[in-house]
Amino acid sequence: MLYHKNGLFIAILAIFFIYGCSSKAPISQPSYKSKTPATMRPYSVNGKTYYPTMVEVGDTQKGLASWYGPNFHGKKTSNGETYNMHAQTAAHKTYPMNTMVKVTNLNNGESAVVRINDRGPFVSGRVIDLSKKVASDLGVLAKGTAPVRLEVVGFGGKEISKTAPKNQRVFEGGNFMVQVGSFRRYEGARVYKSQYHGTAGYSTIIKEFQLDGSPIYRVFLTGFRSEDEARDFAKSGHIDGAFIVRE
Repeated sequence: MLYHKNGLFIAILAIFFIYGCSSKAPISQPSYKSKTPATMRPYSVNGKTYYPTMVEVGDTQKGLASWYGPNFHGKKTSNGETYNMHAQTAAHKTYPMNTMVKVTNLNNGESAVVRINDRGPFVSGRVIDLSKKVASDLGVLAKGTAPVRLEVVGFGGKEISKTAPKNQRVFEGGNFMVQVGSFRRYEGARVYKSQYHGTAGYSTIIKEFQLDGSPIYRVFLTGFRSEDEARDFAKSGHIDGAFIVRE
């Protein structure tokens, strides 16, 4: 969803209590990812870039649900659709577009299946922004927020059984690696590859690049399930100078 800055603090409070919507901020698409399919496309909000992550049928998440409606009805969603506040849709920060999610209100046990077609909410602690219809069905409309449990139940607008083949139950959001070393000589890269292979359960690979007309060999740790996992490892201090990259 496109997020807009508000002027008066009083107006912000009024909108929140009337509509239960989360605050909005501008979304931009990083130009260097312009060829990425829309369902996987990274985007930036308030200086932070978000990447769709790998998800699997059965994955769960807990947090607060909010909702958005009249102010955005008829406007474009992040995947280019026209937002319909009466449809079974929702916004999520990192689930791939068209992921099917079962949302359960932990206060009353009511549940509904929604399709992710938008991005947000960008408010701390909130994990999903529901359409007005879904918020009404789950009993979230009046209060504006509610604690929920999310469960991935399918992709591409279709629900998928947990017993389906694994390649049908997993949706790749991107491949993330952590660079641990860079060498002019292949032998140095090979030594690093051997030294760090298996660190924290991750594998190492060597990739050759060109720098100033000469080859340079970079060593990466691979096997991270998401951007956050790779970033957490890079910041953990296991390997000095490590940093995250995306294939």
